[in-house]
Amino acid sequence: MSENTSRRDFIKTGAVTAAGVMTAASASRVYGANEKIRLGFVGVANRGGQIFRAALKSDDTEVVALCDVDDNPIPKRMKDLEEKGRSTEVDVYKDYRKILERDDIDAVVSATPDHWHALITTHSCQAGKDVYIEKPLSMTIREGRRMIEVADETNRVVQVGTHRRSSTIYPRIREIVQNGDIGKVVFARCYRLSNMTPNGIGNDPDSDPPPTLDWNMWLGPREYRPFNKTIHPYKFRWWKHYSSQIGNWGVHYFDLIRWMTGEVYPSSISAHGGQYAVKDNRTIPDTMEATFEFASGMIVTFGQYEAAGNSAMREGEIELRGTKGTLYANP
Repeated sequence: MSENTSRRDFIKTGAVTAAGVMTAASASRVYGANEKIRLGFVGVANRGGQIFRAALKSDDTEVVALCDVDDNPIPKRMKDLEEKGRSTEVDVYKDYRKILERDDIDAVVSATPDHWHALITTHSCQAGKDVYIEKPLSMTIREGRRMIEVADETNRVVQVGTHRRSSTIYPRIREIVQNGDIGKVVFARCYRLSNMTPNGIGNDPDSDPPPTLDWNMWLGPREYRPFNKTIHPYKFRWWKHYSSQIGNWGVHYFDLIRWMTGEVYPSSISAHGGQYAVKDNRTIPDTMEATFEFASGMIVTFGQYEAAGNSAMREGEIELRGTKGTLYANP
């Protein structure tokens, strides 16, 4: 954070970038009624595979390219195409920049590890592509600011994968809250509950990467470190340089709470936690509480409990406490 940037401005800008849709001016291209949107997918394992299959449900889309630094998920996506009667004549890359070089691709769908989100989004916009980027939008406030600037400068549409806004439940809950049915909301709580004791993600030593993986490309903008099975696949979410559980789960809850209550950004933030019980390779807490205070008179807390035994609580939930009533929602 620069000396000329106040902490309040720092927090405010970050809150804006976490919104469900980062709005730029409408795309310069107007699609005809019979024209398909030609898509290039970057990161097609796990969550990327889910988004890929969802896109295939729309007859308005055409998949023309896939990109993943690991060869393993590619055959699965080809099978998805076959099962939907789609053409498997798609190009496959390990470097997303190959997709951006193509003039026949309209939009990029990216579900890479979080530390790649900023670069892929900005580069895609600069290449004239619209973007669907998985949450969280960015890992730092500076990244988020630049992503918005580039989307506006290039006149592209960028949508962030905080998809719970599109569910059938949460627009109705927002209506209840906005109508004042539970009064003024003074406290909101959200959490993610699991029990990873004692071994968590594991304690594997560093090793050579598998032959299917371009490890240097996976690391991308991060400094080099040896491959570890507790980073890839998927477990990067427990390493602070690549993600976090606030970025993985908290962003969904925060986005909903802010959207439902009409809040924009907090006036103060504090957090406490540590690695208290899970003995693994992680670099984030296994137990944590973060508190966000809003100037309008509301407190929001996020709890990450990964060393917790069974509970009557669901594994993830939102609680809104108002002056007239309390509302619970299970995301």
